Amino acid sequence: MRNSYKVELSNTINSFKKILEWSKRFSASCLLLSNDNDIKLPESYKKYDAIFAIGNSSECFSKTDSLKQLSDWYNKNKDWSFGYISYELKNEIEDLTSNNQDNFDFFHIHFFKPKYVILFKDKNVYIESFCGLEEIKRISKEIMYIEIPIIKNDSINLKPAENKKDYLKKIMLIKEHIKKGDIYEMNYCQTFYENNVPLNPEEVFFKINKESKSPFSAFLKINYNYIICTSPERYICKNKNKILSQPIKGTRRRDSIYKEDQILLNELKNSQKDISENIMITDLVRNDLSKTANSKSVKVNELCQVYSFKQVHQMITTISATIGQDIGVADIISTTFPMGSMTGAPKKRAMELIEKYEVKMRGIFSGSIGYISPIEDFDFNVVIRSLIYNKKNKYLSVSSGGAITSKSDPEEEYEECLVKIQSIINSLKDNNC
Repeated sequence: MRNSYKVELSNTINSFKKILEWSKRFSASCLLLSNDNDIKLPESYKKYDAIFAIGNSSECFSKTDSLKQLSDWYNKNKDWSFGYISYELKNEIEDLTSNNQDNFDFFHIHFFKPKYVILFKDKNVYIESFCGLEEIKRISKEIMYIEIPIIKNDSINLKPAENKKDYLKKIMLIKEHIKKGDIYEMNYCQTFYENNVPLNPEEVFFKINKESKSPFSAFLKINYNYIICTSPERYICKNKNKILSQPIKGTRRRDSIYKEDQILLNELKNSQKDISENIMITDLVRNDLSKTANSKSVKVNELCQVYSFKQVHQMITTISATIGQDIGVADIISTTFPMGSMTGAPKKRAMELIEKYEVKMRGIFSGSIGYISPIEDFDFNVVIRSLIYNKKNKYLSVSSGGAITSKSDPEEEYEECLVKIQSIINSLKDNNC
């Protein structure tokens, strides 16, 4: 049983930087950051202002029978668990394979039980640990006085894994599948990368986070793999007997001129293409949630609502359901993963075509990062708008995609991919980060 102590740490980015700097001495760490602000956001967006998980006292990782192993491991510990679900878990849930180029070799799932959990909520800060009060006091003092080194990263220009001409050609081929009735919609992604990149991941995270201010931002380090995530999208969460999913379909850039920004906002609100995409994925998510939900409990709380983030306007739908006490985290993941917003519909056929046309293995991209609490509540994001870095081989990648439908314009789809990751690209080019 963990002890919980209230500590004198401020709820500021500077404090977060100090904690992440302190966490460098451990092999595993995770920061989940809500970037709470005055912007109106969908229902149940925030449970904590920020959560840190630091140190690894036990872990679960697998590429086979992964959800059973996660369930068995969690039930043995019944404690805070943090980690990722790779997109490639699809190969265990469905009869699928992944043979595209892989530069990271992620497990299908990898979770760890942290030594320390630091919770920021309503201006209060708590450290949960197995150690005593004196040790907690020592740690909090150590964090308060830690020095944050100034390390400038070199300017990085990412290269596309496929050229624009090939991308546009593939969009047309995907539209042919839609025309034939093979699929209704498909999420197609492209990857930008660089080799031999020396990087200070912690500093880059705060630089990119400052530019995006997304509600599901995450920093995850497990050994030499780092995920720097500025996601606006929730995959799924559970609070007591309620589960909630909030798929995003529909994006427009923000404009610094208010009048132009409002034009873009209204364009998204009235876009029949984006509304159609969103409704298709909503139907898919409703069906997925119904597999574990109590009878007639699946509800669309908000449909195709547009919310404004720092860099983009997004169209978000909120779908909820209630579940029985016998439904565990593995049951919910197995019936809802991968999230429909990152596959398309029908889900299995869309995933087969994703494998056919994309050139890089997705791995953690379009998977999920999150936590499971000691009472088996959980919250998982969608790994998009993310930088993935292997510190061992110094390989860096950023992927971006969008929903392809019969109405998709290939040039517009290509530009939308760039809009979604523009803040990351700009931050990497800025050698002051």
